[in-house]
Amino acid sequence: MLANDAVSRVSILSRRPVKMAEGHEAKAKVIIHKDFKTYDQALLDELKDAQGCVWALGVSQNDVDKAQYFEITHEYPLAAANAFSKLHPESPFTFVFVSAEGATHNPGMFSAVYERVKGQVEKAMFEFYKATPNFKLYTVRPAGVDWRSHPEIQPFMPSQPFWKRALIPVIDTVYKPMITPTRPMGRIMTELAMSKGKPLEGEDIQMEGTLVSNVAFRRLAGL
Repeated sequence: MLANDAVSRVSILSRRPVKMAEGHEAKAKVIIHKDFKTYDQALLDELKDAQGCVWALGVSQNDVDKAQYFEITHEYPLAAANAFSKLHPESPFTFVFVSAEGATHNPGMFSAVYERVKGQVEKAMFEFYKATPNFKLYTVRPAGVDWRSHPEIQPFMPSQPFWKRALIPVIDTVYKPMITPTRPMGRIMTELAMSKGKPLEGEDIQMEGTLVSNVAFRRLAGL
């Protein structure tokens, strides 16, 4: 978003300062926000000109208990969708929800917590989209996120565990459809958020043109 000249302003809702935004104050504003289930009128007034959002807030199922994971993964984006849909009801607002490859709408006995909850929130977001005329939705499912060819973001990333640094090159070698490079990921998500929410086309696009699997993302990115 910082590199895209078509983006005039970026508002970043965060619990803490964002180092990547430092030096870009003319374009990017960090808004310290503590409760992602509540959006008061003062905050909504500050966001009133926003045309879209990439909802990238999330946490590993291994770092919190099940109740916390459900609140963060399910309740937070739905609260944001409800609030942002009211920013300018007369014109579209495009919400790009970052889900994950593996999310399922039909969980089985052995489905992981993240697969179940991500699937539940995907369905809930889609139902909200169908019921809210000005609210436009894309759900994107990244897989193995690969930062190796994106040096601009690396100084701002937390240290990656050894297993992840070792696994990503292996997956990239044996099964590229499960790899999500960060540079095209950022570009595609930004372009979707800037769009008017027209349903996408393709056999790899689901949920009436709104659900972008990682295979579909790679196709859109020309990979």
